[in-house]
Amino acid sequence: MPADYKQEDIETILNLDLSLIQKGSYKKFWLKIASDGFGNPLSIPVIIAKGVQDGPILGLTAAVHGNELNGIPVIHRLFNEIDINELSGTIVGIPVVNVPSFMRKKRRFNDGVDINHIFPGVEDGNVSQVYTYRFIERVVKHFDYLIDLHTASFGRINSYYIRADMEQKATRQLALLQNADIIVHNPPNDGTLRGAADDLGIPAITLEVGNPSVFQKRLIRSGVEGIHNVLCHLNMINDEIEPPEKETIICKKSYWLYTDRGGLLTVNAELRELIKKDQKIASMRNIFGEQSVDYFAPEDGILIGKSVSPVNQSGGRILHLGIIE
Repeated sequence: MPADYKQEDIETILNLDLSLIQKGSYKKFWLKIASDGFGNPLSIPVIIAKGVQDGPILGLTAAVHGNELNGIPVIHRLFNEIDINELSGTIVGIPVVNVPSFMRKKRRFNDGVDINHIFPGVEDGNVSQVYTYRFIERVVKHFDYLIDLHTASFGRINSYYIRADMEQKATRQLALLQNADIIVHNPPNDGTLRGAADDLGIPAITLEVGNPSVFQKRLIRSGVEGIHNVLCHLNMINDEIEPPEKETIICKKSYWLYTDRGGLLTVNAELRELIKKDQKIASMRNIFGEQSVDYFAPEDGILIGKSVSPVNQSGGRILHLGIIE
């Protein structure tokens, strides 16, 4: 990507019109979504690579939650590696979707809402609903495909895994191309960005790229490789698909296990560990250091993610268990 941009040179736009972008060019914009309490623009960063030939429009989104950072350098590296003269179609990268939360280093929007539960938003709703509505209308509706990059939340860690509707041919293929540790069959029906895209007929998957508030080089490389494979699959670039180094484990479903009391929690199992029914997975001690309770796996599965915060209230998360297909 050309490196001769300065912050002050980047144009602010109100609508994303890809037809106005010249073929064979890179563009960066600030796209105004809303206004803050001073009436100043709340704008999201947009990076566009439009190839010399026609082709699909692939959307890449990151930081829907403000503390989920690994997806940002995935998008940056992907654009740095693309040869615009060999690209067919258009790549649209949104390094930060949730700008107010990103600036505050918080997960939720500035009204306390998790916006990945309220897509596609409401045109005349509250502040988070308007923000999500305008993001769908002004950005997502332009996409033919969507890859949405996330990480674990505060106090938790994740394997490199995918959430996708594996009963849909297009999304199943996008998921398999990621060379992930785990894929979880998860139809998008819960107010997520992925679900809103699916409702628009846009095949979409969610990449869970590791842990919050950090950059993890290995997982960032994996994310770039997966998107590279998608570009090959969609004939947007003429290159070879990178095969997986190990077989991806596909889960027919997954769910979290929770505590029934508070205390100091230790999770004994590790990421990607195959869990057996009745295996001890965690233990709880009280504040006096006395053993309080042990927790055991209710069935066989694989550990997708887990809590790493010792302080745990009643109903706190223990681990995310995938049930293998």
